[in-house]
Amino acid sequence: MVENDIFRALADPTRRLIFEKLASGGMNASALREGIGVSQPAISQHLGVLRDARLVREERRGRFVHYEVDPDGVALIAGWLAKYRAYWPARMDALRGVLKEMDP
Repeated sequence: MVENDIFRALADPTRRLIFEKLASGGMNASALREGIGVSQPAISQHLGVLRDARLVREERRGRFVHYEVDPDGVALIAGWLAKYRAYWPARMDALRGVLKEMDP
């Protein structure tokens, strides 16, 4: 299931950081590595996991590979969340009711 791959990929804090950096704009692996404090091979491995989960796509530009967030993967996340969004208003209303009952 693709959602499992997505959440497994984003479970790692370094991959979440890489994904967040890419969400602000595409870049190559060297630029991604700045400020993260991991080796180039580790960045490549993390990018591979994100790519396999369909969260990141790559494009070769001369000698460099440019990475960016894959909108199709983000759409999968949004679709998954949309299934559960309908439950929250009722849950929040129930919580408000409980909290009002608790007020002295």
